Amino acid sequence: MALDSMQEIFNKCAAGNRSFWQVVQDTDVEERQVSPEESWHKMLDTWRAMLDSAESYRGERRSLSGLVGGDGRLMREFVQEDSPISGAFMGEVIATALSVGESNACMRKIVAAPTAGSCGVLPAVLVPLYWHNVSEQEIVRALYVAAGIGAVIGYRASISGAAGGCQAEIGSASAMAAGALVSIRSGTPAQIGHAAAMALKNLMGLICDPVAGLVEVPCVKRNVIGAVNAVSCADMALAGIESRVPVDQVIDCMGDVGERLPREFRETALGGLAATPFGKAVKEQMDRKS
Repeated sequence: MALDSMQEIFNKCAAGNRSFWQVVQDTDVEERQVSPEESWHKMLDTWRAMLDSAESYRGERRSLSGLVGGDGRLMREFVQEDSPISGAFMGEVIATALSVGESNACMRKIVAAPTAGSCGVLPAVLVPLYWHNVSEQEIVRALYVAAGIGAVIGYRASISGAAGGCQAEIGSASAMAAGALVSIRSGTPAQIGHAAAMALKNLMGLICDPVAGLVEVPCVKRNVIGAVNAVSCADMALAGIESRVPVDQVIDCMGDVGERLPREFRETALGGLAATPFGKAVKEQMDRKS
């Protein structure tokens, strides 16, 4: 999607009196040479696949290593039977992030948003809202907002853990989710930008260190921090709190940080948690299986 900057989106919003989501849809229509209706239905299909990835979760499934599975069910039961410190809604966000991240690790169908490793962040914030009567139309519009933010990050920096560390995956997903939430609450384009900037700043420098090279540990639980971070940044932006550093500069900075990360911290499974005694033991176990 040919969107070079968040400022470009802001300018188009102002010049055409268009919403953020409409500018992104206009770009999709022009780039793919489809009708607005075709664009909408494609995004609607994306949303329904995302919803299914959450609702089809089964707690008894286990990942290839056996390290992932069941945590989403544990968290959901805790939310239903107890009183989470973070509150019922945030408990649902956490449970959904775990569930979808686990589904990916268990080879189930998910929506890469923007990657498979960060697939739990967007549904974690959108699915609970849908369950609480936010309309499908509002959700689809929010997905356009998320897509626009992701497109800019992909153009100016990276959404790949191998290129930029986990900040490029979970960080980007968190920025996308924060902007989507602001749009659902009728925030301005500027507030969408502030939410995305704050979310990305909060996860700046996060390394990618998958144990045994699998998208399992710590990847699944990092979806939780991406989702929780998105909610807090959306609320800050809606309250009128601003990112002092402009969003495009934050994105550029994330790209620069990613390029400077040692290769051990960019999806190689050679550093971080992957290099702990536990991580090495799991790697040896998986090597013996293969």
